[in-house]
Amino acid sequence: MKLRPLGVEGAWEITPQQHGDPRGLFLEWYRFDRLDEAVGHPLRLAQGNLSISARDVVRGIHFADVPPGQAKYVTCVRGAVLDVIVDLRVGSPTFGRWEGVRLDDVERRAVYLAEGLGHGFCALTDDATLTYLCSTTYNPSAEHTVHPLDEELGIDWPTTAARLSARDAAAPTLAQARAAGLLPAYETCRRHVATLAATAGSTGG
Repeated sequence: MKLRPLGVEGAWEITPQQHGDPRGLFLEWYRFDRLDEAVGHPLRLAQGNLSISARDVVRGIHFADVPPGQAKYVTCVRGAVLDVIVDLRVGSPTFGRWEGVRLDDVERRAVYLAEGLGHGFCALTDDATLTYLCSTTYNPSAEHTVHPLDEELGIDWPTTAARLSARDAAAPTLAQARAAGLLPAYETCRRHVATLAATAGSTGG
């Protein structure tokens, strides 16, 4: 597989090598050692999620308090989505910037996003199915959302009829979330990731 850093620090695109023949297809969609080498520490696997969405559904932008935050490794096993990563870390050189990666069941790419980054996607097909590996378990009191259609973010969603959950439709804008103190601090995120790397080094894995 090939790992490519995106323009937002802590975000990576992963492209697997696919092996096919008349019987079908095989690929490695996740390798802990390759990800560890790229990001500097292993991904702690605490929870696995499956998300199925109809066409034009937009989910996000979701993020969690840091520490501990929630790193995610996301791939699409059916259909296609535009997966979006947003830098919500106050003080980051790329604060407010977003990156989009098409995830589908053809190229079978994945994305990794570190703690402190926001995540969302738009389903390009019906029954678009995503699977997530997460570094922490779900903690509703520590999880937040920023409105995905916020003009300040300016995300170029590939739909003119976005379908949002009630929670996402009522979410604050980026400016409102920042004023309310909901967004993670860049330096706090950097220290947290450094701690993860140091801990991994001290345990030899």
